Amino acid sequence: MNDVEGKVAFITGGGGGIGLGMAEVFAEAGMKVVIADIRQDHLDAAMAGFENTNFQVHAIKLDVTDRAAFARAADEAEAVFGPVQIVCNNAGINMFSPMDESTYDDWDWIMGVNLGGVINGVQTFVPRITALGQGGQIGNTASMAAFITGPGAGIYTTSKFAVRGMTESLRWSLAPYNIGVSVLCPGLVNSTIYESDKIRPAALSGAKGPVDEGFMKRLAELHKVGMDPVDVGGKVLAGIRANDLYIFPHPEFRDELREIFDEILVAVPEGDVDPQRLAFEEGRREAAARAKAQAK
Repeated sequence: MNDVEGKVAFITGGGGGIGLGMAEVFAEAGMKVVIADIRQDHLDAAMAGFENTNFQVHAIKLDVTDRAAFARAADEAEAVFGPVQIVCNNAGINMFSPMDESTYDDWDWIMGVNLGGVINGVQTFVPRITALGQGGQIGNTASMAAFITGPGAGIYTTSKFAVRGMTESLRWSLAPYNIGVSVLCPGLVNSTIYESDKIRPAALSGAKGPVDEGFMKRLAELHKVGMDPVDVGGKVLAGIRANDLYIFPHPEFRDELREIFDEILVAVPEGDVDPQRLAFEEGRREAAARAKAQAK
């Protein structure tokens, strides 16, 4: 979608961080922007930043795990600005603890927001965009954790791998409707995602104790060196215009990704392939190639 001026964009997690960076860049490019966020204080601060501008921005408080609320937010966005054609499913949370110490509440909370929120955004808006028949763009925020694993934040990593796989598959499904699909995989960003515990719902708090304020202060210092969200937003806009499948804002991961995929290739065995299995795989690859060509 190269011509974005006048288009309506809906951004979850739009009250701060990457979402707000997208909103600022999109508005500057002439889009009408709806920012949705679970934190009213973030929405208020974001909207204050748009005062004394000519930008068209509207704020909606939204819990992305609430499907009925998502539908109402879509209705409100359409009532204010008209049909939405660009959707950025960006809302996300994190929890920094080992998987072996995690609870069902931890899993339900993180997967519900990071994966469930993306699913709800797709299910809410894709039928509306396809019915409009004018094409569009879906952008789902994953993370470099969709490729790179480590000993911490395992549930977060699980959710981001899922978002990546979902987005790659969705791209081929929506290509016939002229709807592009991208997955954003950022590294460290100057955001407040480290405050996720502050918005954890009581129903999913489990046996978790109070927020560790000292740990949060250390995370705040760490995130200050992250990429400016506006810079990330600029890369997202470029990716939308080019209909890129992958949007990687951070160049520092190139060598690490190469090592990961080299390890994968080394693990694939050599040997003769059964002709019947090969015929099946060749048919699948041909279908995938056709879908990829259509999605470009």
